[in-house]
Amino acid sequence: MTTTTAQPPAPHSARNGLGQLRLVVAGSVDDGKSTLVGRLLHDTKNILADTYDSMVAASTSRGAEHVDLALLTDGLRAEREQGITIDVAYRYFSTPRRTFVLADTPGHVQYTRNMVTGASTADAAVVLVDARHGVSDQTRRHAALMALLRVPHVIFAVNKMDALEWSRSRFDEVRTQAIDLADRVGLSDPRVVALSALTGEGVVAPAPDGYDHPPLLDLLESLPVRDDLRAESFRMPVQLVIRPRTAEHPDYRGLAGRIASGVLHVGDRVRAVSSGLTSRVVAIDTPVGSREVAVAGESVTVRLGDELDVARGEVLSLVADPDQPVADSEVSGVLAWLAAADGRVRQRVLVKAGTKVVRAVVDDITHLWDVETSTWHAAGPEAVMTLNTIGRVRLASGRARGARPVRQPPGDRRVPRHRSRERRHARSRHVGCGARFGCGRRRRAARIRRGLAGWLTCATITHLSMPYTDPGPDHPRSGAGRSSAPASPPPS
Repeated sequence: MTTTTAQPPAPHSARNGLGQLRLVVAGSVDDGKSTLVGRLLHDTKNILADTYDSMVAASTSRGAEHVDLALLTDGLRAEREQGITIDVAYRYFSTPRRTFVLADTPGHVQYTRNMVTGASTADAAVVLVDARHGVSDQTRRHAALMALLRVPHVIFAVNKMDALEWSRSRFDEVRTQAIDLADRVGLSDPRVVALSALTGEGVVAPAPDGYDHPPLLDLLESLPVRDDLRAESFRMPVQLVIRPRTAEHPDYRGLAGRIASGVLHVGDRVRAVSSGLTSRVVAIDTPVGSREVAVAGESVTVRLGDELDVARGEVLSLVADPDQPVADSEVSGVLAWLAAADGRVRQRVLVKAGTKVVRAVVDDITHLWDVETSTWHAAGPEAVMTLNTIGRVRLASGRARGARPVRQPPGDRRVPRHRSRERRHARSRHVGCGARFGCGRRRRAARIRRGLAGWLTCATITHLSMPYTDPGPDHPRSGAGRSSAPASPPPS
């Protein structure tokens, strides 16, 4: 589950002042993604001579008629043997007008989580569509994920037009499919271009007569980068509380973090979101000295005039900001399930928002996204989210606050059975972005729902494993030795 904060604009800029563009190439299997990346690098003269010679030799040994430009990004042995993309490959190239950071992502359904990784920081996305097959289920899934990740610019590139002799009627048909898909998933201002990554037409060189759109590279060079986050409301997740306690700085106390959005001045009054406490900024420290002003994207240490109880995970905002963030114990959102284990109601998760991680439980799955029809369908009480499913869920926060203590019989000092299970979490299944899923019972879920507040900005789940280790009978928290009865064994 993925949760995300706003990314500051890239500081690097090209020669004419256009910002660096982070680009992701996505699409279904064998739509030509790696070939397109190789074509862009080849035609912009960003391939070294020895690298190109090795690609020519590899292509010749395989009996290919043309140089296989996909070999430039498919560097893993398994990728070259199978002719597919498995991992995310990043390439950097530049033109006289702009610099690019390009991510080539896999198209197979089982590697969708890798596509999410490449698209999570992208300013623009090129979604390839095979002109012979049109929009596929994986194309629809990738488009929905682009909308979920709020990628600002999405371009549908209708590839392999040379195989259809650049049929204008077929391009118009695929273009209609792509525009309809973008409207269904909520993509704003989609672009559709025709090209052939194999021959290079429509990529850097113009497309044949009859196609009035610019080449793909010209379109990428003219796209604006993300909006300036300095114009948005001030938000700073606290990463660390700095207290050196040295002779030179005996009373120093600063809140260190990276400003996610907005502008902060010395003298501004800030508010801790979860507690509501306020104070005035007396100093802003940076690695190069004190500053009067700090903007989005900068890592700073903020000193306050009052000793507030603020720790890692807290979020600072301006008191004067009318758009104040709200801390709530329940949060609803759209979630892409990228774990191999199925997701169900009452499973425990960890929600990561900024620098804070809070426990939560999947309280309800309300809707599931139908990839074939690109529509939402109501989910039943026994709804299950399988790998690559997209759904609307409601999460209840996860750390108990004000929960009543568990009653025990007098004289019985053993750890309660359900607490022992929770502490050992032998049944837990772990998924990425700090999300942990387990088999909680109703009583435990009720305690969790009364828990501490958390924030969710984006929900995307990737895989993470964490092995279980038995603490043993001599561990001080195992319960052994504190009662004549033996400790409860960990559940199987």
